[in-house]
Formats: sequence, C-alpha cells, structure tokens
Amino acid sequence: LQTRLQAGQGYGNTLKCVLTVYRNESVTGFFKGMSFPMATTGIYSSVVFGVFSSTQRFLSQLRHGDPAVSPSLTDMTVASSVAGFVSVAIGTPVDLVKIRLQMQTQPYIKANVKLKPTAPGSPVYRGPIHCFWTILQKEGIAGIYRGTVAMLLRDVPGYCVYFIPYAVFCDWATPEGCISPSAFSVWLAGGVAGAISWGLCTPMDVVKSRLQADGVYLNQYKGTLDCILQSYQNEGLKVFFRGLTVNTVRGFPSSAAMFLAYELSLKAMKRDQTETNP
Repeated sequence: LQTRLQAGQGYGNTLKCVLTVYRNESVTGFFKGMSFPMATTGIYSSVVFGVFSSTQRFLSQLRHGDPAVSPSLTDMTVASSVAGFVSVAIGTPVDLVKIRLQMQTQPYIKANVKLKPTAPGSPVYRGPIHCFWTILQKEGIAGIYRGTVAMLLRDVPGYCVYFIPYAVFCDWATPEGCISPSAFSVWLAGGVAGAISWGLCTPMDVVKSRLQADGVYLNQYKGTLDCILQSYQNEGLKVFFRGLTVNTVRGFPSSAAMFLAYELSLKAMKRDQTETNP
C-alpha cells in the first residue's frame, strides 16, 4: 500500500488503494515483493542494531575509558547516524527489488512480455532474483543502488529519531531503582519510536519510492533533486505526505516487535554468558 500510494497513480487515499489492489490483483497483490525483504530482514536488522550498539560502546570507551558508561545524547546521535549510513548499503538493493515488483501490477506471463514488454501494467519481472539480475544487466551497479541519496537522507536522520526516542521513553518508563525497563515498556517505547521515525521520514520516503519505482516501464527522474522538483510542480506539497498514515501505523507494531526481540535476545545471551562463566 505504501509503495502504491507514494509512487503510483490513481490510488487516492488508503481505503481506495486497498480496494483497488484487491479488485485488480486479489489478496496476492498485498504480498508482492515480500520474499526478498523477508529473506534479508534478519541480516539487515542485526547489522543496524549491531552497528548502533558497537558505535555507542566505542564512543563511551573513547570518551570515558569504559564502554559500559551510559552514552550521552551526542553519542547516541552519532551512533544512530552511523547505523543509518551502513543500513543504506544493505537496504537499497532490497528496497529497489521490492518496489519494482510491487509496481508491476500484473503477474509475469511470457506471452504478455513478448507482446508488450514496456507498456505500463505489463509484467516485466518473474520474481526477486530475476528482477535483481535484470536491473544489474541493464543498469549495472548504479541501477541496483538507485535512490541511494534519497535513502541516505531518509535513514540517517530517520535512525536518529528512532533510537533516541526509544532510549528516552525506556528511561522514562523504568522505575527508580530498576536496572532495566519491563518487557511492556520496551514494547511500547519501541512502537512509539517507530511511529515517530516513520512519520517524520515520510517525505523523503516518498522521493525514495518514486526514484526506485522509476524504471519499471520508463525513466522519468534524473536524480533526487529532479524527483523532488517534478513531484512538487505536478502535485504540490501534499505529495510528500503520501502514505503517512500507512507508515505511522505500520511503524508501531513492527518496531515494537523489533526492539522487544532485540532486548530479550540480549538478556538471554548475557544470562547464558553469566552461567557459562560465573
């Protein structure tokens, strides 16, 4: 829904988009492009959270001589920015394939491809692997990393307003004298942080989606700035808030689950380490 609202035409609001996708593509239309993100989300999340935690510990060691010292706001900002920067290297190709498959509004049928290989609405890709190799062969490495600048402008500040609010809410929700917040507090703080982050990042998410969707049938944008200018000239300021509701609603449960799984995994590993090395 997010991709169709941001990069598609004629979908209107969220409800109209849901009905249009269901009417034209049935239930399977809502799961397009899902396999590639599912196969890589574990690696992506581990790298992002690992880079964030490692950078925080490195900065604490550098500033205070002890990696266990609670990081300052500056340290968290730097660690979040580094995590956002690194995430783009992994996330850009995955997002590109996902969006290209989602913007292909019909299933791949060889007969259709031979008849109308570039007509809007005609199938182009058989699946995620075929999509990846097709882009790589036709557009090279630059094509695989299409939308990188927009993604950097989304993810670097986006992770700052992701990790920092989470830390603030967790600290606020932790009772006096407790070492760590409860599981519910972690879940709630993660959800709120995700909703805030995705809500604030929606304008650049729109630009990123449009740039990566561009190329399924034709190339309309020359780059990030050209996409911003064309989008504004054609549809006004409101275009940059397309998909805001979907992003915010989606951001809460996904981030809540992510942070809860992260914190519980850390506790389990620390407990095992303590039992192994008393």
